[in-house]
Amino acid sequence: MKRRKYFNTSGPNIAAEHYTLQRNNDLPRGIDLVEQKRYFTIWAPRQTGKSTYFRQLAVELRKQDYKVCHINIENYKNITEERFIVSMTDDILKDTGIELKSKTLDGFYTELKKINDCKFVFIIDEIEGLNPSLLNQFLHTVRNLYHCREEHCVKSIVLVGVSNIVGLIKDNASPFNIADNLEIGFFTDSEARTLLEMHEKATGQLFDEDVKLKIFEITANQPGLLNAFAQRLITQYSDKNLIEYSDYLKVERWFLNETIDKNIQNIKNKANEYRYFVEKILFSEKKIPYQIDTEAIEFLHTQGLIEQDDDYNAKIWVPLYKKKLFIAFYPFSNGESDRFFRNVEAEDLFIDGNLNFDKILNGYKAYVKKRGFRYFREKDKKTGEYISLKEAALVYSFETYLQALLDLVEGKSYLEPHTGLGRSDLILNIDNKEYVVEFKVFHNSTQFKKGKPQVAYYANSIGLKEAVYVVFVPNDITLASVKESQNENVNGVSITTYIVRYDEEKDF
Repeated sequence: MKRRKYFNTSGPNIAAEHYTLQRNNDLPRGIDLVEQKRYFTIWAPRQTGKSTYFRQLAVELRKQDYKVCHINIENYKNITEERFIVSMTDDILKDTGIELKSKTLDGFYTELKKINDCKFVFIIDEIEGLNPSLLNQFLHTVRNLYHCREEHCVKSIVLVGVSNIVGLIKDNASPFNIADNLEIGFFTDSEARTLLEMHEKATGQLFDEDVKLKIFEITANQPGLLNAFAQRLITQYSDKNLIEYSDYLKVERWFLNETIDKNIQNIKNKANEYRYFVEKILFSEKKIPYQIDTEAIEFLHTQGLIEQDDDYNAKIWVPLYKKKLFIAFYPFSNGESDRFFRNVEAEDLFIDGNLNFDKILNGYKAYVKKRGFRYFREKDKKTGEYISLKEAALVYSFETYLQALLDLVEGKSYLEPHTGLGRSDLILNIDNKEYVVEFKVFHNSTQFKKGKPQVAYYANSIGLKEAVYVVFVPNDITLASVKESQNENVNGVSITTYIVRYDEEKDF
């Protein structure tokens, strides 16, 4: 019996076993570089499909009579020169039939220079994994092969890794003539849809259209995450002919709250190294220009956490990472949630069957006036210094308050990646009635005014005609336009605006 294919969640795809998307938009670029006898680099974060790509490239090149060998040197940090050369030459012999007997880099170079009866392409994955004491010499060997590539068989060498190899090469083999970097992007929506349709056609099990769109959105079509999301859905709901939106929500919650995914865990660990910078992106609407030479931006982009948006500013790359980091940075141990509604009856928070947001927000303002926000900032355990952003404390404080409200009235909330900050766009669901709540931190009057059409657009997109807009405003802001309003009609949505005043010094 032929085994059914599945979505791959680890390592390169094996076409016979996994649903595999042919990177038809990217393969011609790689083939062109090889035909031009270019030595080039491929660098991108993990789980972006690099290994699958260069394996597909190898297949296409072999069809054109190239001999191709690809090796992985991820765990070569302590390898000796002799063991490195022996390992490489063994793989080259196995993949291409080219026999090399040298045990030194100089001998390796000399032997290759003498072979000119074939076209050889050498792909080296995880180049950063090579013993640092050998890396410089190896890169110089590659450079020397490049300079005389018309005379020998090595027509192209491809260096692959997760670090910025161009920078690595400049540091270790300058001047170095590898100027080309082949970028392997995430899937497009069309490509991601094609991948999901492979499962639908093979099994008859369908993904609801809303489920497809949410998967594209939450994963940003990052190949590893897209496959992981799809595989969890078809495994968890293998008995269903149609995977529905409610199934998607349960799987999203599983990724956020239950499983320990190695790639997401890695993102969390890397974000912690630049926590203050990441919180600026999560919780502040102040734009941070995307400059790759900035240490934090270069590091976090290389790790797959941030990228450049359409306005050339830094943004969290994948919405799932954004949500996970919001949860990861949350100060769970402060005990403040117990203080919010302990003297409140649940029924007193409703009026005519709807949530009474006037009473709910007045209660929150009273809490802020008494307790401030210091309890929602995290301190370094060793130094006692605050390591989290003030704006994060504002968002976490109100988020905790809303969660305490939901616990009291037995409701629930849904996270939305949307365009807002962290988890600041919420749908509250109480007795099957939904409410949109958006909260922001005030920076200027333009941003304050723009927030209303944004929340109206969002409410309209999910079919709601009412929304609540909560803005944290420092006490020293006295602009007449920054005020509360009731039932303001904005693009067909009735928006009620609440201002939560705070002291930027005392309340923290």
